Amino acid sequence: MIDRITVHPGRYHDSVRLMQASQVLRTAAGVEEALVAMGTELNLTLLEDLHFDPEQLVGVGPNDLIVAVRAVDEAALATTDHILEEALAAKRGSSEPTDSPPAHLVETAAATIDANLALISIPGRYAFVEAMAALRAGLHVMVFSDNVSIEHEILLKEEAARRDLLIMGPDCGTSIVGGVGLGFANAVRPGSVSLVGASGTGIQQLTCLLDDAGVGIRHAWGTGSRDLSEAVGGSSTLRGLAALDADPATDVIVVVSKPPATAVATAVRTAASRCSTPVVIAFMEPGSTLEGAAGAVLSLLGREPAAFTIWPAGSGDHRPGVLRGLFSGGTLRDEARFIIEPVIGPLSLTETTEGSSLVDYGDDVYTEGRAHPMIDQTVRLERLESTVTNTSIGVVLLDVVLGYGANPDPAVELAPIIRILSGAGIAVVATLCGSKGDPQGLDYQAGLLQKAGAAVFLSNAAAATRAAELVGGEA
Repeated sequence: MIDRITVHPGRYHDSVRLMQASQVLRTAAGVEEALVAMGTELNLTLLEDLHFDPEQLVGVGPNDLIVAVRAVDEAALATTDHILEEALAAKRGSSEPTDSPPAHLVETAAATIDANLALISIPGRYAFVEAMAALRAGLHVMVFSDNVSIEHEILLKEEAARRDLLIMGPDCGTSIVGGVGLGFANAVRPGSVSLVGASGTGIQQLTCLLDDAGVGIRHAWGTGSRDLSEAVGGSSTLRGLAALDADPATDVIVVVSKPPATAVATAVRTAASRCSTPVVIAFMEPGSTLEGAAGAVLSLLGREPAAFTIWPAGSGDHRPGVLRGLFSGGTLRDEARFIIEPVIGPLSLTETTEGSSLVDYGDDVYTEGRAHPMIDQTVRLERLESTVTNTSIGVVLLDVVLGYGANPDPAVELAPIIRILSGAGIAVVATLCGSKGDPQGLDYQAGLLQKAGAAVFLSNAAAATRAAELVGGEA
């Protein structure tokens, strides 16, 4: 057998075309194995698993095209060059080989349509190349993809800053741009409040609370969950804050984030203090709630305080026991933690069989290779079923997030197991994060959950407070 690895620096093809080319080469006469792929970390590992020489891959990066072929002899190898070029050129409707790289899909789209924003939603290991190409084409970018390395995130945000562009993400689950929802956004009314921050469900919760109070949204720019980490330094948040401050149609700005790095939080607060537009800071930390942030916005707009919607359950009687929190939103989990821990003590943030816990099933560790739990509730449903036989559990707390892109009817899936939990004496408390305009139907979803035995709250802070009361007495 003869192995040959050829590297083409800076030559790009989309992943679907490369998979097709790999398959064409594998079926060629005399070819035993072939892989045509970009030099991502995953593909380099795959090549090693296929027993190609890793020494020939030193220095290869995600912007480089790799062609690795194992054939029975030199004659078979020689035929693969023409076969490969035909496979790569096929998408342009030509069978003629070419030495020049094809136009990038993002660059082609940017040149042919009137758009200034690219939405990247592909497996995380491929997202960096696509997002970088979009930035270089002069587009603002929303990277919905998760499981992108923090090193790649930093490179993307440095490139965006150099080009005076905004990058939302990676792992940007929710955005609203000019009143148009992207990703897991909710159908909220248009208005003059704008948000920016490192929290998808935090943005959803705030926009839904404000919509419930009759306040509309202009922009809501997600920055990716790691943007306010020490490594990333709040790059997109700070740039987004400055852009919103310069927007004459924005009357109030909200900055929302999961617990930020201390130094980055200070930098954001300093930048906010210099804005001419009023800014509300909603960092998830002890004493801070998204409901409180919504109240602050209402106050700045001269509105009366709002009593956010509740769909209560029956008497609240339940068996004594610990708390299980099963969340699809990391910010909602963090907010609940800071409300509940002062009442019942420390909570485990990972899965455990003993004691009280709050787990975010939207975390990367649970979404690698599967849909987000806002879409596919399988993992959470399995965990809920396991609580029925655990006699140490007395209260279950969960979030149900509605909106575009989310599960079309989550309550139908949850109601049967909630009914079983309630019948076993376990109290179920649910946050229903949604708006009246959401396609799933806010009141319809609430009614199904309530009839099954859950106490349902629009405010996650209110739901967490109720769960704390049930487990540990008055909050």
